[in-house]
Amino acid sequence: MKEPLTIVKVGGAVVEDEGQLAQLLKDFSAIPGRKVLVHGGGRRATRVAEKLGIETQMVNGRRITDAQMLEVVTMVYGGLVNKNLVARLQAHGVNALGLTGADIDVIRSHKRPLKNGVDYGFVGDVDRADGQMLQTLIEAGITPVMAPLTHDGQGSILNTNADTIASETAKALAPFYDVTLIFSFEKRGVLSNPDDDNSVIPVITRPLFNQYVADGVISGGMIPKIENALTAVDAGVSRVVITLATALDGNHGTVIHA
Repeated sequence: MKEPLTIVKVGGAVVEDEGQLAQLLKDFSAIPGRKVLVHGGGRRATRVAEKLGIETQMVNGRRITDAQMLEVVTMVYGGLVNKNLVARLQAHGVNALGLTGADIDVIRSHKRPLKNGVDYGFVGDVDRADGQMLQTLIEAGITPVMAPLTHDGQGSILNTNADTIASETAKALAPFYDVTLIFSFEKRGVLSNPDDDNSVIPVITRPLFNQYVADGVISGGMIPKIENALTAVDAGVSRVVITLATALDGNHGTVIHA
C-alpha cells in the first residue's frame, strides 16, 4: 500500500495576502507525512514588472513572456517568492528546499509553439517531470517547494503555469505515493456563480466540465486549472481538490473525479 503524499498549490493572490499566506503556511506545516508545495506569484511579477516599466500581456489567463518578462519572472518566482516561502517553512519546522524545474533536472519542457496564432514567448510546455528524483528528496525528509519555472535542457529557463507544475509533479509522484493534489486559492472552490461565494460546485467530472465550459459557467483561468486537475486524475492521482487556502484538510471545495 502506497504512503500518502499531499501536494498543495498556492496561487499568487494568496501569496500576496499576508493573512491568508500565514495561515496557509501554518496549515501546510501541520499536514502529516510527506508533502510538496507548489507556488505561483503572477501578481507579484506583474507589480515588479510595472515598477521596471515592463508591460504585462495576458491571453486567456496566460502570461506572454518576452525576454524582459522572463528576467522578471525568473527573479520573482525562483528568488523572491520561492526563498521567502522556504525560509518561512523552516520557521515552522519544515525542512524545505526551493526548486525550479532546472534544479536537478526535475522538470524539463519545450518552448510553446504558436497556438491559435499567439506567440507566448518563453513559455514552457512540460515534457517530463522526474518523480524518482523528487521521491529521493522526500524520503530524505525534505519538502520540495516548486517554483513555476522549467528548462529546455539547452540552457534556457521557461515560464510555466504553476497549475501545470502542480499537476505534472502529482502525476510524476503517483507511481510512488497515494497522491492528493490540492489547488488552494482565494475562493471556496469552483463557483457556478462568480458573485456568490456559496455557489460551490461539489464535484466535477470531464463530461460535467465540458458542459460547464459550453454553458459559460466555467471560463477564463479556471479552464486550464480544471484541465490540469482532470489530466492528473486520469494519470493516477487519487484525488484533486480545489478549495480555499484556509481549507487544506481536503474536506471542502470542489473535488475533481476521473
